Order: sequence, then C-alpha cells, then structure tokens
Amino acid sequence: MFILVLNESNITPDGLNSELVYKFPNSVQFKDKYIAVSSIAMFYSWFNIISTSSNNILTYTWTALGNTTSYNIVIPDGLYNIVEINNLIQFACIANNTYWINGGYNFYPFELLVNAPRYAIQLNTYLIPSTIPAGATIPVGFPGWPTIPQNSQVGFPANFNKIVGYSPNFISNANLNNAYLPPNNPSNNDNFVSKSGGGTISYLSNFAPQVQPNNNVLFSISNINNPYSQPSSIIYSLSPTVNVGQQIVEVPPNFIWNKLIDGTYNELRLQLLGTDKRRLKINDPNMTILLCIRDKIDIANL
Repeated sequence: MFILVLNESNITPDGLNSELVYKFPNSVQFKDKYIAVSSIAMFYSWFNIISTSSNNILTYTWTALGNTTSYNIVIPDGLYNIVEINNLIQFACIANNTYWINGGYNFYPFELLVNAPRYAIQLNTYLIPSTIPAGATIPVGFPGWPTIPQNSQVGFPANFNKIVGYSPNFISNANLNNAYLPPNNPSNNDNFVSKSGGGTISYLSNFAPQVQPNNNVLFSISNINNPYSQPSSIIYSLSPTVNVGQQIVEVPPNFIWNKLIDGTYNELRLQLLGTDKRRLKINDPNMTILLCIRDKIDIANL
C-alpha cells in the first residue's frame, strides 16, 4: 500500500483552495490499482452566501408620502446563520434610516427568525403607521411615513430564496390600510401563516431552508471512471460535524476503494466540490489529505 500526502503545498494557486495536484517524481504505470481516502484534516471555512452564487441579495420597500422606494440588502460573502442575516437586515435598515426608536428600542419594518418546531424560517412584517407613534423618535434622514398604514414588502430573489426556504421571487403583502384578509386577497398565500390584529403578518418557509447549501464536500479525483456516479470521479463525501472555524478531522472506518484507470501517470488531481458539484472556495488552505493506493490483489486478500 502506498500513501500520498496532499497539503497546502499541493494547492493550485487560483484563489479557490479546492484543487490539489500531486505530482509523481517520475511517470508511473498503474495497472489494477485502487485508491481511497485515508484521512482528512481541514478547517470548516467555506461560505454559504457568495456573490458568485447570486444568493446574497434580498429586498424591502418603504413608502413615504406616496413614493415607494425599494432597497437592496447585499450580504457580503460569508458563512451566516439566520440570526446573523437578521442582524445585517437591521444594520441595513439603520443605514437607510428606515426605522424608528421608542422606549429605547429600535423598531424595524421586518425580521427573519428560526421557527424550529416548524423546521422553517419565519418572516414577520410589521405595520408601519401613517404618523409617528406616541413617544417615538425618528433618525436624521428618516424618509417619512406612508400616507396610509402599510407593511414593507419583502422580496427574496432567486437563489437567496433557497437559503430561507421560500418560493423563487417571493414578495410579501403590502397590507395597505391593514386590510389584507387572506385567503380573500391572497399574495404568496403558500407562505402566509397568520396576521395579528396589529397588522403583523407572519410567513413560513414552504420548503426546507438550505442555510448551508454546501453541507457536504464531494472529493473528485482524476483518472477514476465510476459508471454509476455522476460525475464519475467522486470517491468520497465529507460532512462537517464541527462549528464554523473549527478543524474537521476524519478517518474513514472503512476504506472505499475506487479503481484507477489503467495507464501512465505523472500526477493526480483532487478537487473539492460542493453539493452543486462545482468547486468550493475554501478560505483556509491549511489542510492535509491522505490518499491510499494499493493493488487489486491486496484488496482481494483483505
């Protein structure tokens, strides 16, 4: 049995840190050879929200004096949970001056939260009054109140919608003059769950949220031809069991042997793919991956 060690020195310098190339000192002839992952040590450092995946934007509206403005909230590339996304929403509302202060607390037009019993992400939109509430203060630059009470319309564009589990291009109801009465005037009624007397409307995911779309890392290696797999080069799947930023250490209890295509080799190329089968962007290149190669006869004698 032969051991190949791949680490940071084997990473292709393209900024993604998800392709490792092992170059043999000399060309080698492989005949009836099998390969398997022996051990993995790497840090959980790939993002769930990335601009290149177009899953980093949500929208909301604010109506003042009859004019409706739509705001884009652009989430910087990162690894976020729903609480952190909601914090960014509040930060954007403060930056846009679309909030007010009452009793020492900031009031925002909407929020996202986890509804664990329903295995869903809950969106709450709040009725924005047409006049300043008693005792409230408004920030400098406040755009003004709507002429009639209404809720901000929150939109989840395609791809971000998967993070929160809503239909593509979902838009919440404006609830003009607090008159929204589902199902008589439905709007995205597949997500609506309740409306309070005070005009708060709640929506829930209608499919399982994919807060971390790439919860598994697929190991794809060159010179493998598995006719039962797509792509045919997949030899292993890694599922993190640690928190973000912590080290993943995995030693398979049993090796999964995959036959290398017979031929002459000067290198092996390993790629780390997301569940969408595209290369991941691994932020921390500090990793060590051990691969084992052995003869067919050795496997038969195990």
